[in-house]
Amino acid sequence: MEFKDYYQIMGVKRDVTQDEIKRAYRKLARKYHPDVSKEPEAEVRFKEVGEAYEVLKDPEKRAAYDQLGADWKGGQDFRPPPGWDQGFEFHGGGYTGADAAGFSDFFESLFGQGFAPGAQARGGFHARGEDTHARVMIDLEDAYHGATRTLTLKHTELGADGRPQLRERTLNVRIPTGVRQHQHIRLARQGGAGIGKGEPGDLYLEVEFRPHPFYHVEGRDVFLDLPVAPWEAALGATVQAPTPTGSVDLKIPAGSSGGRKLRLKGRGIPGKPPGDLYVVLQIALPTAESEAARAAWRELEKTLKFNPRARLGV
Repeated sequence: MEFKDYYQIMGVKRDVTQDEIKRAYRKLARKYHPDVSKEPEAEVRFKEVGEAYEVLKDPEKRAAYDQLGADWKGGQDFRPPPGWDQGFEFHGGGYTGADAAGFSDFFESLFGQGFAPGAQARGGFHARGEDTHARVMIDLEDAYHGATRTLTLKHTELGADGRPQLRERTLNVRIPTGVRQHQHIRLARQGGAGIGKGEPGDLYLEVEFRPHPFYHVEGRDVFLDLPVAPWEAALGATVQAPTPTGSVDLKIPAGSSGGRKLRLKGRGIPGKPPGDLYVVLQIALPTAESEAARAAWRELEKTLKFNPRARLGV
């Protein structure tokens, strides 16, 4: 996937004001509008400009995009790093009114998972504040046990010079037992401020799990790749296996092969019903770095006369 340099597409510097971005967009939109433009590839350029403006016109999206850094160049191979937008507080929906159907995979990877905007309750001079959304990362163990975590959220405000400025606020958030990947935690009245006597909106926190060295998660099910020795797989054994709630004694059936899944019922993420923990066996081979080890492998070769490619007819 190619990185999109939205500032380069708009022909502006990274420190321009929001008003300058708006003026640049109007100029380019007139230049490349497919109905009137004679420029080569006008329709393609018009879509690129629209995508860039969709991000840079929105102070929250712009601040999150800027966090990716200024070292990226247009066209470079790009994958969003895990948690790249953690803690950014977005107002309303993911898209902000544009037709995003023609936007690039790059845009989709960063801003494609939109949220439903909060409803505005208006009456007279009073209005309910906007709902806001932020993505936060927690440890998998928090989903098992529940926790209270102190989270720092970032939002943007326009400064006197018209440029977006980052501000932070800190919240103590209770992580409920059994929370799932991409589930939303609602914090009532912690969103945007109301107008007049209007109450504040709500804050929705979308949960993501930090990458774990042992486990990966699918829904409520948790998967563990467990290394086992060849003789443990061949002869059967009882081995120690880690789980998010502590180690367990796991029975390896004799004749197990690499990739075999052993199910530990109910040991996934808690819930009604709870998920399961799947242990996926991975055959770990001893090294042959010493002469004694090489002799042992040669003896095994002579004794077993094993051809792993026999089923291929070779």
